[in-house]
Amino acid sequence: MFKDEQERLAFLLARQAEKMARSPHAFVRGNTVQHYEWLRDLKIHMPEGPAIWICGDCHVGNLGPLADVKGNVEVQIRDLDQTVIGNPAHDIIRLALSLSSAARGSNLPGTVTARMIEEMLIGYEAGLLAADGQTPVEEPAVVATVKREALGRKWRHLAEERLASVKPSIPLGNKFWAVSDEEKWNIGLLLDSQPVKSLILSINKRSERARVELVDAAYWIKGCSSLGKMRYAAIVHISGERKDKLSLIDIKEAVLSATPPSDASAMPAHFGERVVAGAQALSPNLGKRMASGDFLGKPIVVRELMPEDLKLDIEQFTRKEAVSAARYLSSVVGKAHGRQMTPDTRKAWMKELQSRHTADFAAPTWLWNTVLALLVRHEEAYLKHCRSALHEAA
Repeated sequence: MFKDEQERLAFLLARQAEKMARSPHAFVRGNTVQHYEWLRDLKIHMPEGPAIWICGDCHVGNLGPLADVKGNVEVQIRDLDQTVIGNPAHDIIRLALSLSSAARGSNLPGTVTARMIEEMLIGYEAGLLAADGQTPVEEPAVVATVKREALGRKWRHLAEERLASVKPSIPLGNKFWAVSDEEKWNIGLLLDSQPVKSLILSINKRSERARVELVDAAYWIKGCSSLGKMRYAAIVHISGERKDKLSLIDIKEAVLSATPPSDASAMPAHFGERVVAGAQALSPNLGKRMASGDFLGKPIVVRELMPEDLKLDIEQFTRKEAVSAARYLSSVVGKAHGRQMTPDTRKAWMKELQSRHTADFAAPTWLWNTVLALLVRHEEAYLKHCRSALHEAA
């Protein structure tokens, strides 16, 4: 299909530019690198929280139901490509920006955005104090509906959603491209390597005596910010000890994070190991079914996709939904942060956040001013991006 890797990369970057032009919120989701460049230029005096694992790209689309290895479902952070040990304030800012952008896309008045940012801090602080297994904030109807749907899903639902077919093959087309013989051979070797094979067998409750065989593989054109990065889908057949089954494996290139770290020396130097460590700290349901490695000379992360994994696709808000979603999603992030802190550290971080509230506005001034400044930067950059995309398409 393509002459070489450079031609494939050029196509993927053009696809990424087209996706980012679809809406201001899509631009926010795909613009992580510039987000942190602008944040650095703004010189906002944000609070310095404890050095913990943070998501780094904590937008609305990166939160959703995730199943653990036993099939229990909880809303957690779904994508940890940008994770680092850093300042938790960065996740609060990124989520506030994403929610504000989604509210603007829903034609909601600015008063709703202000209320959302207030409710964010209430939800975040409730999440900080929640123990594992607890739901600190009532789930909005849209979240409860998606979770109910997730609990009833099986392999056929995953296959129909991701592959548009329940057959044990990957249909080639716009979403999946054929791989070379070298790529397919190396995918087979990767899946047979000890850490990856052991992970797949463990998730599927098999011992090392069971077999994992590659059935099909394809290059996967998926996501927005990850377009242009190496990514593959693989179907494997698991046999022995229990009923045979199929599983869908996601193989994704791990890259340098754009998120500023608090202490780079405290993190694994290998990009894939960094992503897995961040996932295990922030999203245990996901982290426990991930492994890192190398593929064709690049660091990668391997994870088994579960039928229960779903995305919270909240593109259009009502006023009530916007406020409740802000409170709830912030509690999910607060819980992910809080599980890494001691009780004393949680109290100190809450005290720092609460000390920055004003008498007439529950949200801290630093968060409100930061979101306003970033919305202006993103709006200008988005319109310039659209103009550029329009001329390139012509």
